Amino acid sequence: MKDDFLKYQGQTTPHPLAIEISHAKGSYIYDNKGKAMLDFVAGVSANSLGHNHPKVNEAIKNQLDQYTHVMVYGEFIQKPQLELCKALAATLPPNLSSVYLVNSGTEATEGALKLAKRFTGRSEIIAAKNAYHGNTQGAMSVCGAEQQNRAFRPLIPGSKFIEYNNEHHLEKITSKTAGVILETIQGGAGFIEPQNNYLTKVKQRCEEVGALLILDEIQSGTGRTGKFWGFENYNVTPDIIITGKGLGGGMPIGAFIASFEVMNCLKEHPKLGHITTFGGHPVIASAGLATVQEITSSNLMEESLRKEKIIRDIFKNHPAVKEIRGKGLMLALLVDTPEAASQVILNCLDKGLILFWLLFEGRAIRITPPLTISDEEIEKGCNLILSELDKL
Repeated sequence: MKDDFLKYQGQTTPHPLAIEISHAKGSYIYDNKGKAMLDFVAGVSANSLGHNHPKVNEAIKNQLDQYTHVMVYGEFIQKPQLELCKALAATLPPNLSSVYLVNSGTEATEGALKLAKRFTGRSEIIAAKNAYHGNTQGAMSVCGAEQQNRAFRPLIPGSKFIEYNNEHHLEKITSKTAGVILETIQGGAGFIEPQNNYLTKVKQRCEEVGALLILDEIQSGTGRTGKFWGFENYNVTPDIIITGKGLGGGMPIGAFIASFEVMNCLKEHPKLGHITTFGGHPVIASAGLATVQEITSSNLMEESLRKEKIIRDIFKNHPAVKEIRGKGLMLALLVDTPEAASQVILNCLDKGLILFWLLFEGRAIRITPPLTISDEEIEKGCNLILSELDKL
């Protein structure tokens, strides 16, 4: 299929991995030759419960027997949508109870930006340099990565950029600012955690000037960092939450979440302030609900912290590992050079271990396995990485 893949399917890079997939189960993906590949990436943090999780599959199949798409989002009462919204609200403070379901994380970003502008009546958005919030033009406008953006300008005006964790830049948040959008843990920039109560200080500044704090939980949410939401680790509560990736258990989904007061402004002046045809699709919502229920009713969140310790202990003294960043099962090993990182990633792939890169930090080796990964699988994968690190 490779020739057809390169001929007919739009490509994202000059050199895609181009592995032909047969099937996947648990922590493994199998190619068309029967090779088993241990998955340390989980679809870039999307397969929270691994591949072909029985409870997610059952929820999908049950909903298929009831109905699929019936009407544009928000017009009909559909139980899967409603139950997923209620389940998400149950994980949050009482004021963050209004959930708007969409198709992806980048769509959630778009909705959150519109919501902040509409609620405050302002147009300026503050974002972080080397952020990643998606790849549509609105999301790119708040990504602050000029190497990606320059080919697509002009983007949406009104965005200004600060350095993540730089408290001196908080004065750039003013009474002109509608919202500040930040990743709870910066992903593409290198799995950078907030330091010195940074997010708390951002929220305080937003409150002082009447701006809304939008936290992007697309990757750090859904149990990956030891709490259901990453921001629970950092003593802050945002005004708007963006989620996606792991929420769908392998299915495409996104959502933005706010208080009833804030969200309510999208329904009037004008009506249809935000609309979507397939957002909250009942089959996808059923998969999302099963995923949330499994994560919140099990010990997977606390287990992610224990598994983090296993990984950190394995690599903490290796001379080739300059730093281990992240939290829970959202980790990155930093080595000396991008070339060294690529060598490890590609050689491990040849040996049956799937690793991946980060967007803007070439020295990083991504480790974001399914939350369901076993200790034995962790040790197996880490030993393969060690064997390649020893060659650097």
